[in-house]
Amino acid sequence: MLFVAIPRDTFGHERLRGIKGIMTDEQNAATTSPDHTPVMLADVQNVLGDISGCQVIDATFGAGGYSGAFLDAGARVIAFDRDPDALPRMNEMKARSGDQFEFHHAPFSQMADFVPSQSIDAIVFDVGVSSMQFDQAERGFSFRFDGPLDMRMAQAGPSAADLINTLPRADLTRIIGILGGEKQASRISAEIVERRAKQPFATTSQLVAAVEAVVKRRHDDKIHPATKTFQALRVLVNDELRELARALFAAEKLLKPGGILAVVSFHSLEDKIVKQFLAARSGGTGVSRYAPQGAANAPIFNIPKFKVIAVSDEEARENPRARSAKLRMGIRTSAEAGAVDFTIFKFARLPWIDASGVQS
Repeated sequence: MLFVAIPRDTFGHERLRGIKGIMTDEQNAATTSPDHTPVMLADVQNVLGDISGCQVIDATFGAGGYSGAFLDAGARVIAFDRDPDALPRMNEMKARSGDQFEFHHAPFSQMADFVPSQSIDAIVFDVGVSSMQFDQAERGFSFRFDGPLDMRMAQAGPSAADLINTLPRADLTRIIGILGGEKQASRISAEIVERRAKQPFATTSQLVAAVEAVVKRRHDDKIHPATKTFQALRVLVNDELRELARALFAAEKLLKPGGILAVVSFHSLEDKIVKQFLAARSGGTGVSRYAPQGAANAPIFNIPKFKVIAVSDEEARENPRARSAKLRMGIRTSAEAGAVDFTIFKFARLPWIDASGVQS
């Protein structure tokens, strides 16, 4: 999660005084667990203004690191997470912080169902899978551990095993190729279909073996052969890209004029969605075609001149999981929120699975 304070002259217009920064979840600040270090925290704090008395949404609570940092800074925090494993840490934080902390066990795409419009000073997303999820073998997110082939953040709906065992080969090829960027997607899907005919996939090690039978690891390879296939399945199982898109539209409704939207992403698919959204909503490619006549060029967000902040070399060395992290942000203008328009994102035609487990 990140905090970003922007000089008043950066955008050439008035801003709310005193804030404004942002962060998201996945790691942490001073008051959080010692084993959880927030990604890009130093960058955030270097540009953070005073958020005391502000309302900040931590859209991805996780281990509570960023929520703790916000609370320490004097903000009132509203946090969201769909993972039931976040609830024990939520209870601990609630016990310490009382009315200054509010939690909703729900996907961040549903935040507008719980929070009034234009009531929030800052919203922060730290998207992707948290370290705590990756490190639990029983969650099935990582090829490093043998465990159930699950990957469900909400621990409900179809699992990765369900999809691997039932989807047609052509769908598997497109999923692994598009969502994973895997060049050997066709050969991997063929191997999966051949193996599942003999024995359904149930564990992460079975999927690793199928991928390794096709993609041989060379001595100079920086990533494991199964990395891209696991990423593709995880993104599909959790509907991660469309969930992020829905959440960005929700955030647009909730932010006050001058409020800050900040998103930390960890791979190019997520970053592309944020970039497309901010470009469309800043007037660069025009507001949604469904906007009222005359409002086509009215920016809903103003974008800082730096556009994107990459993780520092030092942090990437200290925390290899942060090496691909990027921060994008925008400041909400007084323009009306635009219509929800998914054509902004140009999503590929895939067998997407929504939160209820329905293919759409």
